[in-house]
Amino acid sequence: MHTTIRPSAPHRHQREAARELLVIVSLLGDLVVSTLALLGAYWLRFVSPLVNIGVVHLEMTLTQYLPHIFLGVALVLVLLGNGRLYAPAYLHAVRRHWRIIGQVCALWLIGYLTLSLFFKVNPEISRLFCVIASSLLLLSLMAWRKMLHVWLCRESTSRLIKQKVLFIGWGRESQRLVQAIEHEPAHIYEVVGVVPDNGFPAGGEPPASIPRLGAYDEVEEILRTHEVDMVLLTDLGLPREQLVNIGLACEKAMIEFKLIPNVFQVFVSGLHLENFSGIPVLGISRLPLHYALNAYLKRAVDIVGGAAGLVLSLPLLGLFGAAIKLEDGGPVFYRQRRLGRNGQVFSILKLRSMRIDAESGGRPGWTVQADPRCLRIGAFMRKWNIDEVPQFLNVLRGEMSLVGPRPERPELIEGFKHQILHYNARHNIKPGITGWAQINGLRGDTDLTERVKADLYYIEHWNLLLDIQIMIMTFFKRQGAC
Repeated sequence: MHTTIRPSAPHRHQREAARELLVIVSLLGDLVVSTLALLGAYWLRFVSPLVNIGVVHLEMTLTQYLPHIFLGVALVLVLLGNGRLYAPAYLHAVRRHWRIIGQVCALWLIGYLTLSLFFKVNPEISRLFCVIASSLLLLSLMAWRKMLHVWLCRESTSRLIKQKVLFIGWGRESQRLVQAIEHEPAHIYEVVGVVPDNGFPAGGEPPASIPRLGAYDEVEEILRTHEVDMVLLTDLGLPREQLVNIGLACEKAMIEFKLIPNVFQVFVSGLHLENFSGIPVLGISRLPLHYALNAYLKRAVDIVGGAAGLVLSLPLLGLFGAAIKLEDGGPVFYRQRRLGRNGQVFSILKLRSMRIDAESGGRPGWTVQADPRCLRIGAFMRKWNIDEVPQFLNVLRGEMSLVGPRPERPELIEGFKHQILHYNARHNIKPGITGWAQINGLRGDTDLTERVKADLYYIEHWNLLLDIQIMIMTFFKRQGAC
């Protein structure tokens, strides 16, 4: 067994201290950058002659506005922390940082605009200041985080913060994690080896670059002779005694011991540890929309958005309804049975985009590119999602949501729950007019497995800003199923 430790490698405690210091550095950096951004917004709004052109001039000293700036900076840091931007495990994920920063800046703008519209504060908060500040925050925080990421990618820096991981057993999840680590130079983890036993039947062979370090009964010796910060166990089929021994070996060496629960292939972010009469129980629960407040918030947005959408779309309904009548004289609307939340069947309402005899043979089918069954006006409607407009009524009736997995026809998906892993899990929430899968091009005659993955991603990561993002992107991600 190879037992050599590089003399130049930082000790585990040094790496831990470096990660903690890096979190502090990132927090202080965000503090400085946010403060400068808000001060810049103050200067542009109240001092710069450029921005005061064409707007009401307000005499406002910096001393008067400092409380608003301090409050704004504090709110930015709270929102960034709530997005887990300071979790050591995500320090390398610059694209994740940018997504969170975008969401934070949008929330910050909404919060400050709400404060200025509904509350009397002295001095008054300038709405133009809010818009300028959110834009500067977005640009400056992204630029700062990119600089931090470039610094983390340097070998001298990455060696100081990388957490050394030992795999015990191997599986598909191990393979995916290693691929993510190898793809990202600044990744917080570094694989030091794998402890195989009885081959690798489940996940195939590990990459040749990962050293094999012995057998399960040698784990204690491996931990003593190698620099290891964390043990990841993927082989949950081990005898209980062996599992306990590995856990005790990690405890003695003061090394983190974690399991990759590959028995749970779905809703991983919803895994929750509960205590039943003193016994720890791990289960799938507490997904975002399992919380009553989130469910009520989503429903409130559905009611407001559905009512507004229905009223605003009345001219479209009249215009395209007349076009359908002129083309083939048939009915304007089309009802179709779809599967909703918890498998309940409901009637979806659409503007008819296909000929009356589209399913005259009695066999339902998927729409495909250049579908010959489409009306001429139907192809245009489907490209711009106009055929979905009447579904605002389904939203108001509570059968659908504005955003969610698209509902499918029961007769088309009868066998999918047996053929496609986790297919029925997408029915845990209400279906939507649009969804994460649709804005990523997964609609109509597309890969169902990828569509299910996209739907499950949405269910696991739901938040109000994600819904807003999907609704906006729906207008730009046009479809061409006909």
